[in-house]
Amino acid sequence: MTANKIVQVENLVKVYKGGVRAVDGIDVAVDAGEFFGFLGPNGAGKTTTMKILSTLLRKTSGKVIVAGHDMDDDPGAVRKSIGFAMQEVGLDDLATGRDFLRLQGILYGLSPKDANGRTDELLELVGLTSVASRKVATYSGGMRRRVDLAGALMHDPQLLFLDEPTTGLDPQSRLAIWDHLRELNSRGVTVFMTTQMMEEADRLCKRVAIVDKGTIVAEGSPMSLKTEIGGDVVQISVASPDSELQNGLAQKSLDLLKDRPYVTSATATDGVVNLTTPDGGPVIPDIVNIMGQSDIAIANLSVSRPTLDDVFLKHTGRSIRDEEASGGDGDSAARQMLGLSDRR
Repeated sequence: MTANKIVQVENLVKVYKGGVRAVDGIDVAVDAGEFFGFLGPNGAGKTTTMKILSTLLRKTSGKVIVAGHDMDDDPGAVRKSIGFAMQEVGLDDLATGRDFLRLQGILYGLSPKDANGRTDELLELVGLTSVASRKVATYSGGMRRRVDLAGALMHDPQLLFLDEPTTGLDPQSRLAIWDHLRELNSRGVTVFMTTQMMEEADRLCKRVAIVDKGTIVAEGSPMSLKTEIGGDVVQISVASPDSELQNGLAQKSLDLLKDRPYVTSATATDGVVNLTTPDGGPVIPDIVNIMGQSDIAIANLSVSRPTLDDVFLKHTGRSIRDEEASGGDGDSAARQMLGLSDRR
């Protein structure tokens, strides 16, 4: 294992029965102490990869080293080195928060005294000391996520895997979880997180790997990835009551605008044209004039700084937002084959 690398993955492949290739040759390395994110839409292969790294799923091929342990040689040592908070929170609703965490400590092999002490420490860390004697069934979604997170930390792991940690939470609970995760990372815990939320990846992660169809299409810090886009993003929604006509008008608009001297890149998808330009404001009149001369009505026009969704769009020709709405293939197809609900 390379010095300071807590995760090393080389040419990781996972093929499900029936030929569904959920992970297709992923290479990734994570530094100890880093906050690292897998960003991508449903079905991109994020959760499949994380389950392989945490020994919950067998890989088809490739090399995986976690916390200095080769997955093939010593999966038990890997499990002792990691914590894993899955997307589906698994809690005992009849237990109090304190009793749930105490039991987790005992199951991890702590003495009753050490389990009690660790429980008090973790309740304070995730802000649940005042409700520790209440049954878990009375907790809100955000509180349930926090006590589940505390349970994954009971054995003081070097590396914490988080599968979409704030999916389904209200904005206030989401911000609270973010604060707790930053605190954990500041204490030296390496965090490896999957998410389909661009803001979450942008605000928390030191580095991000953007995943699509089982492969990594871009990797770097959120700032460096957005800088690749260059300048502003101009988004133009074409007005039309018919989706097929709307797509045709968007393609026509793209043909009219893509060669303008101020356009550095351009795409059209689902009735929306996306242009990148060094400075969006001054070019708007020309865009409106060109569209008007061609009798193409504009439903909406906006200018913004690049986002990670624009990075995804650049590398795949699609938007993460669009993929969220429609679902994906990799993980989703595999789950359907296994008879599982599609909650990726």
